[in-house]
Amino acid sequence: MSDNKAKDLIGAIKEKGRKLEAEMSFFDHIDALRKHLLRALAVVLVFTAGAFYYTDFIFNTVIMGPINPRFWTYRMMCKIYERFPSIGEEFCIKTIEAKIINTEMSGQFTLQLNACVMAGLILGIPYLLFEIWLFIRPALHETERKSASGFVAFASLLFFTGILFGYYIICPLSVNFLINFKVSPDIENTFTIDSYLSTVMTLTLGSGIIFQLPVVIYILSKVGIMTPAFMRSSRRYAAVIILIVAAVVTPTADPFTMLTVALPLFLLYEISIYISANIERKRKKALAS
Repeated sequence: MSDNKAKDLIGAIKEKGRKLEAEMSFFDHIDALRKHLLRALAVVLVFTAGAFYYTDFIFNTVIMGPINPRFWTYRMMCKIYERFPSIGEEFCIKTIEAKIINTEMSGQFTLQLNACVMAGLILGIPYLLFEIWLFIRPALHETERKSASGFVAFASLLFFTGILFGYYIICPLSVNFLINFKVSPDIENTFTIDSYLSTVMTLTLGSGIIFQLPVVIYILSKVGIMTPAFMRSSRRYAAVIILIVAAVVTPTADPFTMLTVALPLFLLYEISIYISANIERKRKKALAS
C-alpha cells in the first residue's frame, strides 16, 4: 500500500470518527432533552391530578365564570358606567342569556378531563420553562448565564399576566359579544359545551402565548437576528400586524374590544425594543473593552 493511500485511509477513518462523535453528541443532547421534558410532563400530570380534586371550582367558578353576570369584569364595567354614564347603559352587562348544551354521551366527562389537563398545563408552565433553562444553561457562557438568570421568572410572569388578561378582559368581552350576536332574530343561539370550552381556552392561552413577545425578542436579539434599529423602523408594520393579531384573537366586530387587546401588545412591543437595545448596548460595551 502506497503512502498516499495509507494517508487517505487514515484521513477517512478520522473523518468517520468525527462524524460518529458528532452524531453521538447530538443523540446525547436529544436524550438529555427527553429527560427534561419527561420531568416537566410528570409535574403537569401531578397538577392535573390535583385539578381533579378541585373540579367543582375549576368548572363552576373558573370555566363558567365568563357567562356569569356576577363575573369580576362585568361588575367592574357596571361600576365604570355608574361613574361615567355617558358611555352608554349597554356597557353595563347585568344579564347574559346563554344556553349551553351537551350533545355527546361522554361530553361532560371529556369536559372535566380537558379542563383538568388544561389547568395542569397552565400551572406547570413555570416548571416546564425551568427544565428548558436547565437544558440550555450548560451551552451558555458565564456572562450569558448571569444575564439570563431571571429567564424563568420573567417568562412565567409574562405568561400568567397574559393568562389573566385573556381570562378577565378578552374572554368575557368576546364571549358576551358572541352569545348576543345574531344574524337573524329567528335563529336562536345555543352553544355546545365543547365550543364554549374551546373558545375560553383559546382566548386565554392565546393571550398567554402572545405575552411571550419580549422573551422571543430577547432570544432573537441575543443571537443577533433582531436589532432595536430594525424594530424602531418597523413600528408601522408592527402596528398593522398587532391589529391583525388582535382581530384574530378577539372574534368580534367590536373595535373597543380589539383596541383593548391591541394596547397591551403595543406596550409589549415597546418593552421588546428596550430589551433589544439593552442587549445591543451590552454587546458593544463588551467589544469595546
